[in-house]
Amino acid sequence: MHFNLRSAYAIYRREMARAFRTAFQSILSPVLTTSLYFVVFGSVIGARMEPVGGVPYGAFIIPGLLMLTLLGETTSNASFGIYMPRFTGTIYELLSAPVGVAETLAGFVGAAMTKGLILAAIILATARLFVDYEIAHPLFAAVYIMLVAASFALFGFILGIWADSFEKLGIIPLLILTPLTFLGGTFYSIRDLPAPWDAIALANPIAFLVSGLRWTFYDTADVPIALSLGLTLGFLALCTVVIAVIFRTGWRLRE
Repeated sequence: MHFNLRSAYAIYRREMARAFRTAFQSILSPVLTTSLYFVVFGSVIGARMEPVGGVPYGAFIIPGLLMLTLLGETTSNASFGIYMPRFTGTIYELLSAPVGVAETLAGFVGAAMTKGLILAAIILATARLFVDYEIAHPLFAAVYIMLVAASFALFGFILGIWADSFEKLGIIPLLILTPLTFLGGTFYSIRDLPAPWDAIALANPIAFLVSGLRWTFYDTADVPIALSLGLTLGFLALCTVVIAVIFRTGWRLRE
């Protein structure tokens, strides 16, 4: 099947334009929030904390804070991007246009990924102002961040199709993803938890994502990197299959 690059780019450009029109809310606001974490936990509290696994505490929390912002913002951007055409009724123009599932996903999900990667780059640059850190595997870190961004952009796309109100759009990012990320080793190592809490923490899938990103930074992780990578790829594949079924059946799209 021929991939219509022009159609995908048109969707992508429209979504990016929307992001820059609301730059304070979609870009500056999460960066400012994350900067406050760096000030409080990285500079103030971190200076009084013992290193974790040989990594200064202020640097140790960088991958967790990056994952916290990346998951929430990428999911929210993708879900809002597809929800608004459904809310306004313009989704029917998209469905009737000669645009396939691949082009639609490339446009919406690609834009959500791009916003997430822009946020990640700004947050890493901002972290330099507060703490010193090095990235042990920079290429692998970039690939891993892109995989996570793609996975949760797809997840957000599904969420945007499922939601039938603005309230539902915020339920999963705010009430599920954010708490799970905080409990997934953002500010601590799961290895330091007493039994049975260390085993319970590993029931949290976000813990594997945080651990995987921390390995790319400091070559240390709570779980094997292969497990974190496999979980990420599995979630990416699952979301892709779900979206393919949604477009094939028209669930929520033609209602």
